[in-house]
Amino acid sequence: MATILPIEKFLPLTDTLPLVDVRSPAEYAHGHIPGAVNIPLFDNEERAIVGIGYKQGGKENAVQLGLEIVGPKLSNFVKQAKRLAPKKELLIHCWRGGMRSGSIAWLFETAGMKTYTLEGGYKAYRRYIREQFSRPVKILVLGGYTGSGKTDILKELEKQGEQFLNIENIAHHKGSVFGLLGQELQPTNEQFENNLADAWRKFNFKKIIWMEDESRQLGQCVMPDPLFLQLRQAPLVKITVPKPEREKRLVKEYGGFKKEELEEQLVKIRERLGGQLLKEALKNWKTEICKLWQDLLYVITIKLMPMVFHSDHRKRFLN
Repeated sequence: MATILPIEKFLPLTDTLPLVDVRSPAEYAHGHIPGAVNIPLFDNEERAIVGIGYKQGGKENAVQLGLEIVGPKLSNFVKQAKRLAPKKELLIHCWRGGMRSGSIAWLFETAGMKTYTLEGGYKAYRRYIREQFSRPVKILVLGGYTGSGKTDILKELEKQGEQFLNIENIAHHKGSVFGLLGQELQPTNEQFENNLADAWRKFNFKKIIWMEDESRQLGQCVMPDPLFLQLRQAPLVKITVPKPEREKRLVKEYGGFKKEELEEQLVKIRERLGGQLLKEALKNWKTEICKLWQDLLYVITIKLMPMVFHSDHRKRFLN
């Protein structure tokens, strides 16, 4: 018989045991516990069919439909599980810790495996991780204008034993106008929160956690409110780098991208820049006013980006 565990005991086991998410592929893609492998009891279409069956004929009708769909798959489910867990021990969850995880756990137990299911399912996991970001911790924030090398400094501190929550790496976005360029596809916002929580839970909360001063939103990823509030209330360490040095760093970082790629990102912040300023920037881009690529990049990254992203930072530095 499967052992049902609360999230507090279930989650640490994900570091050592295989984790199976039996929800549909669409549910899994929207957001899942980091490290989970999707072995869906129903595919997206099948889940919809069972849902309609429940609405039209009740639970008994839905169960009958489910059995007809799942029956031919049972052998393959066991084969997948044994490949995933050669030691025959694994974790299982569904959305609410109900019939889907219970059924697959029964199957795997019957096949000689030891299983643990998550009480309350993925829904309980989501509730739990949101609560964790409200936990008071010691945070130090590193701030400075674009091109100051904040991330590189924090990575070096991390090598020396400090704790660094690298939000930009988790979001696949550098937090600037051109933050998407050269990055992997961003996760869904729900998956971003899950990945943040996975990094967060592994910290030693008796020690300082370093963070980079970020806007609440990095591309399509939005920082959870409790975490962003802690970031904004934490002490801020400012680094000051001369403009020529920041210019060199930014040209090196973004100079390899096509002008069309940069222009596409610039247009996305039309409202922040203002229509007139954006119009002038794009006009200059295509005329001899900006003869050198470095000149254009300097104007955008040194002149415009600080104005757009760091107006509130200046106030915090002064305080």
